[in-house]
Amino acid sequence: MAADTTDLDDLRARAERWLADDPDPADRAELRAVLDGLPGTAADLADRFAGPLTFGTAGLRGPLRAGPNGMNLAVVTRAAAGLVGWLAAQGGEGPLVIGYDARRGSRAFAERTAQVATGTGRPALLLPRPLPTPVLAFAVRQLGAVAGVMVTASHNPPQDNGYKVYLGAQLGGELGAGAQIVPPADAGIEAAIRAVGALAEVPLGPAGQLLGDDLVAAYVDRAAAVVDPAGPRDLKVAYTPLHGVGAAALTAAFARAGFGVPGVVPEQAEPDPAFPTVSFPNPEEPGAVDLLVALADRIGADLAVANDPDADRCAVAVRDGGSWRMLRGDEVGALLADHLMRRGVTGLYATTIVSSTLLRAMTEARGLPYDETLTGFKWIVRAGGGREPLVFGYEEALGYCVAPGHVRDKDGITAALAVAELAAGLKAEGRTLTDRLDELAAEFGVHHTDQLSVRVADLRVITDSMARIRAATPTTLLGHPVTEASDLLPDADVVILRTDTARVVIRPSGTEPKLKAYLEVVEPVTGGDVAASRRRARAAVTELRTEIAAALGL
Repeated sequence: MAADTTDLDDLRARAERWLADDPDPADRAELRAVLDGLPGTAADLADRFAGPLTFGTAGLRGPLRAGPNGMNLAVVTRAAAGLVGWLAAQGGEGPLVIGYDARRGSRAFAERTAQVATGTGRPALLLPRPLPTPVLAFAVRQLGAVAGVMVTASHNPPQDNGYKVYLGAQLGGELGAGAQIVPPADAGIEAAIRAVGALAEVPLGPAGQLLGDDLVAAYVDRAAAVVDPAGPRDLKVAYTPLHGVGAAALTAAFARAGFGVPGVVPEQAEPDPAFPTVSFPNPEEPGAVDLLVALADRIGADLAVANDPDADRCAVAVRDGGSWRMLRGDEVGALLADHLMRRGVTGLYATTIVSSTLLRAMTEARGLPYDETLTGFKWIVRAGGGREPLVFGYEEALGYCVAPGHVRDKDGITAALAVAELAAGLKAEGRTLTDRLDELAAEFGVHHTDQLSVRVADLRVITDSMARIRAATPTTLLGHPVTEASDLLPDADVVILRTDTARVVIRPSGTEPKLKAYLEVVEPVTGGDVAASRRRARAAVTELRTEIAAALGL
């Protein structure tokens, strides 16, 4: 008990020191209430002070709450001061451009970042309103900024927010111009953040320059230019931004490209940080697109499209028989790559180690360069090391880059336009996206992918499962010998298993408390019977999921 009392006294003292330095009256009141509730609130207090949010290659992301282990004005002020200090130490000159979504706290965090930048004499350019993440990535390149900050938690739950950093060409090089940071920049920024002293000593300047709508118009114009202006445009689209910030930019881009304006799910059309109609604002989650599918039925849509809340991801649903089916990210990735190849777009095609191997097969057959990277667009846009110009990249988590010269990151708006162009062209021929998928399967075999995804409350479950698979690596999968068992430590916490017909990639999620196993089975098509091959592949993946769950102890 004495040790517990000592620990609590130490925790209380740390909290009092934080309170004395916290610039936000609301956060101070929140933390004071937790202190006043001791000892009953000891677990809550301990969690808030379990450690500072770590600045990694995804920046910061965490729950909105007072204390170092949360997203709040104090943490953002310190992060901004560390970032601006690091930029100066690297000799980076020029403005910092800042964007934000419509989540709770996003605008205040963006404005504080601008004040910290101008407090050091660095120009700060603030996007004119809550806008998609791709607009910020575009702005970094368009404005020649030294770096960019996007305040967003993307598709995380409503109680979260986050802070992503992009570098301009000056510090990121041409490959990384307008792309998210990669090591060692993340470690350097993290060290600079830790070196920031008392927040009261961080100089704050004016709010910076508010950018005009001309920047957004430039983004929309460049987005619309992704599609062939002479292509078919007869297509009816249903769309949802999932209570996020994508609707205005997407509908403007569709109109600018000559498509009819998509029908928008009315209940989800306006930004709402509470995300009231969905459990998780992620189109991959069960039930998230139910309202979209209902709208698509009502208006007789040919295609249904969803963005996540910051519109950097794109989900696609198609009619399949008498119902709607959400296409997997790997299916959309293959469709878009094939579409660009058929348009004669040459250059490097890239994806990640957790995505389907179909893209590799397509590029090999068609004599095009290919590269495979670790997960995340920060790696995809740097694929090939610049030896070949990147023309397309995708990851299975609904992220697609169809115009790397426009946005060097995933972009759910240009992806939606490219899918619409493909769907309209096929419709003009009396065919559909599923028909094109069947053609690809007949040529390259059925590449059926799925996930075993487990959300945990205790991160030790993930650690234990990764240790278990490393200690007792399966020697067979689906009755076939494992021909490759790769452990990517220390570079990445990833285990890869392969047989002659299957592949499994196991890793913790980088942005959520999830353990993920990415499953793929390749089933050849015989006698032209694609449907039979798909049935065999689905059954095999179901069996594979059971085997991997047992191997992980889940």
